Amino acid sequence: MKELKPLLRTDALTITGKTVGESLPSRDTTDRALIGSLSKPFQPSGSLAVVKGNLAPRGAIVKCSAASPELLIHRGRAVVFEDMPDLVARVDDPDLDVSADSVLVLRMAGPLGGPGMPEWGQLPIPQKLMRAGVRDMVRVSDARMSGTAFGTTVLHVAPEAAAGGPLALVRDGDVIALDARAGILELEVDDAELARRRSELADVRAQRFTRGYHALYVSHVLQADQGCDFDFLRGRSADPDQEPGGMFGGWIGGW
Repeated sequence: MKELKPLLRTDALTITGKTVGESLPSRDTTDRALIGSLSKPFQPSGSLAVVKGNLAPRGAIVKCSAASPELLIHRGRAVVFEDMPDLVARVDDPDLDVSADSVLVLRMAGPLGGPGMPEWGQLPIPQKLMRAGVRDMVRVSDARMSGTAFGTTVLHVAPEAAAGGPLALVRDGDVIALDARAGILELEVDDAELARRRSELADVRAQRFTRGYHALYVSHVLQADQGCDFDFLRGRSADPDQEPGGMFGGWIGGW
């Protein structure tokens, strides 16, 4: 963080009560084998990228350091799984219409849809492709994944499918375009067709839980880009961005 100081908001308040600037070490790094410099980084791009577009209007995360470089810019046909049980039931079906260029899509795995945003973002490669030598594919979901997981995965899609986000509108065969370097995630379907599909969506939250903690949770939990906190637990600061667990904390918390 000391090396990144020119890029930081050093006046931002941390949970300790000190600002970011006050929390930085006094000395600079001397061992460049451990910490690179801004002028000479270990790799030319960041380990994480935020991508946005009509499939993720409020953003999604790509873990570039765990991805296959050639897949960070990719365009392919969607293969959609409605939820984790659907994925488990069909991903290894020999008749699944999928190729190495396909984009695997999992929905109903976010803060609401999981519920709880489980670590399901590293979707498995279909067995028939594994046997053919495929070791990575582009995968898109509103889930999160472990920090030790790997693969070209687009995670934390916001808003999620269960909140009515565009991920709920994707159909098998739709073309998805990813450009992690340019920060783009697009569903290549025209607005009129998306509007038609949206008119057919049911209110998932109203259907699944009607009472108890689950009902409280789905009524008040915030989306991934907002930190997945309960809305009634947020502070009353005049500047919400200064509060711990704000937007940046929300993205990183999944890792």
